[in-house]
Amino acid sequence: MIMVKYIIFIFLVLSMETIGQTTKIELAITKGSGSASYERYIAWLQSLDSNLVIHDLYGVPFAEAMQIVEKADGLVLSGGADVHPGRYGREADSSRCVINLERDTLEFAAIELSLKRELPIFAICRGEQILNVALGGTLIVDIPQDHDTIINHSCPDKFAMCHKVSIIKGSQIYEISKEEWSEVNSSHHQAVEKLGVGLKATSFSPDGVIESYEWENPSGKPYMMAVQWHPERMPKGHALGDGIAVKYLEEVRRRKK
Repeated sequence: MIMVKYIIFIFLVLSMETIGQTTKIELAITKGSGSASYERYIAWLQSLDSNLVIHDLYGVPFAEAMQIVEKADGLVLSGGADVHPGRYGREADSSRCVINLERDTLEFAAIELSLKRELPIFAICRGEQILNVALGGTLIVDIPQDHDTIINHSCPDKFAMCHKVSIIKGSQIYEISKEEWSEVNSSHHQAVEKLGVGLKATSFSPDGVIESYEWENPSGKPYMMAVQWHPERMPKGHALGDGIAVKYLEEVRRRKK
């Protein structure tokens, strides 16, 4: 197992070096500023690709943000506040959520345009949740209250590997990690409940919470990487951190070509 992980790490390093020698690609990120946590997304992705240009959509006038998405090579849906539960039929649960209506409006529109343009999408934490809702899915409003579990999905140390995930063989996550089990960080109180149209789960926490998903049938659809954990906070070279980002950037470059 140690040898497998070492081989994966070397592959990632070589892939990262290759990325840095390629043509410039441009990404739109739904929020990449406002605090060190948000700024980490851009710094992390650019550490993997020295030619990467990332445009922050947050705080930009709506029309201008859509123009950025119209010209971008890919979309990154970053973490953050809760999706308004009214978007998935649970308006009464609004009091249990921390909501940012501006982000909701921006991101639902960015997702719709990105899917129309067939842009590769990288969805992280809240990003994974809102993408699921945009595709007709629902969310667990509050894991501690609504899901029977002893696992802490909102760990005090945001960089700690908090719990294991089981990875479905044959999935994108499995093809990258080559492992049926791994560990991830965890910083969320909501999660995917019912999957959106055309999606399938690819990993689960031990209590059954969906930790990642992909297209059930990817034929004719844009590339998608959607995870509940924060890959930008994972240890350097981790397959579920740098590894999935490298794969995403490869798919963005492939589409651009």
